[in-house]
Amino acid sequence: MPDDHRRKNSTLRLVPAADTVLVIDDDPAMVESLAMMLEDHGFRVLTANNGVRGLEVFREQRPVAVLTDILMPEQDGIGAIMEMRRERPEVKIIAISGAGRMGRTDPLAMARKLGADATFEKGRSANELLLLLKATLRR
Repeated sequence: MPDDHRRKNSTLRLVPAADTVLVIDDDPAMVESLAMMLEDHGFRVLTANNGVRGLEVFREQRPVAVLTDILMPEQDGIGAIMEMRRERPEVKIIAISGAGRMGRTDPLAMARKLGADATFEKGRSANELLLLLKATLRR
């Protein structure tokens, strides 16, 4: 699967740009799963496999929301969140992590403090993430 794209195998639908979501994660299975779920609910989905590529797609495509993993190669989600928030304060950002606490550091709490609108722990249901995304978009 390419590291960023408009999903090619989905049914062609006219989706407003306001419904574009960028998924940034270095786990291809996670990206595929989230992209399929979001597309099934009418979102246009863009993807990237690390923070550097995620920022490029973010700047080129201007999604309304971003779901980003925290721990990734090249640039982590925390740095990407900070840059996205600085460039576009209105964008909705949900930080996602399955790492749990790292010593005294909670990566999701740090992401929230540094600009994420919401956080989500990997392993919870996809439906919970969808509800969180919709609630975050309404704010």
